[in-house]
Amino acid sequence: MTRRGCWTHGGLCRRLPADGGDAELELSAVRHQPEGLEQLLAQTKFTKKELQSLYRGFKNECPSGLVDEETFKLIYSQFFPQGASPALAFLPLADASTYAHFLFDAFDADRNGALCFQDFAVGLSVLLRGTVHQKLKWAFNLYDINKDGYITKEEMLEIMKSIYDMMGRYTHPTLRDSAPAEHVELFFQKMDRNGDGVVTFEEFLETCQKDEDIMSSMRIFENVI
Repeated sequence: MTRRGCWTHGGLCRRLPADGGDAELELSAVRHQPEGLEQLLAQTKFTKKELQSLYRGFKNECPSGLVDEETFKLIYSQFFPQGASPALAFLPLADASTYAHFLFDAFDADRNGALCFQDFAVGLSVLLRGTVHQKLKWAFNLYDINKDGYITKEEMLEIMKSIYDMMGRYTHPTLRDSAPAEHVELFFQKMDRNGDGVVTFEEFLETCQKDEDIMSSMRIFENVI
C-alpha cells in the first residue's frame, strides 16, 4: 500500500532526519512536541526507553511529525483489514474508516485536526497504563462525539454502526442489521439511570465500575508495550 503524505499544517512542518539519529535528541527538538522528552515522561506512564521506541515508530509512519485524519485511517485500516478474524482473509476488506474517524477525534485532544507525537503518547498511555477512571474517561470522550459532556442515543448509534461496519459483517454468526440499535437500547437501559435520555460521565463511570465484563476488558492491553 502506498502511504499518502502527512498534512503539513500550513507548511510549518519540517522533516525529521531520516538517518535514525538519536531518538532522545529528536524527541526533545521536534517542532510539534513543545513539551519534549522530560515533560512527556511526566505526562505519561511510559519509560524513557519506551517513549523513544514509540517515537521511532511514529516517525516512520509520518516523518513530518504530524498525522492527519486520512493518514490515521490508512494506518488503522492495517490493523483491521478483514474484520475480526485472520481466518477471514479471503473476504472483502472491512470498512474501518468511520470508526477510525471517531478514534482520531478521541486522540486529537486539542482538536486541531492533526496528531502530533504528544497526542499519540498521552492517549496511548491512558489506554495502556491509565487508572480505571482515566480509561473510562477516555472511552466516554470517544462516545461523546460533539464533546458536550453527554452521550446521546444518536451518538452511541453512530459509534455502534461504525464498529459493525468494521467487524460485524464478518463475525459468525453474522450479526443482524438491527444489532447496533439493540446494543444502544441495552446500553441506555443500564447507563441512563435517571431516564433523561442522555448519559453523563458520572452515570457512565458508576455503571461501568459495577460491570465485571467491562472492567476485565479494561485490563486486556495493560503492559502490552
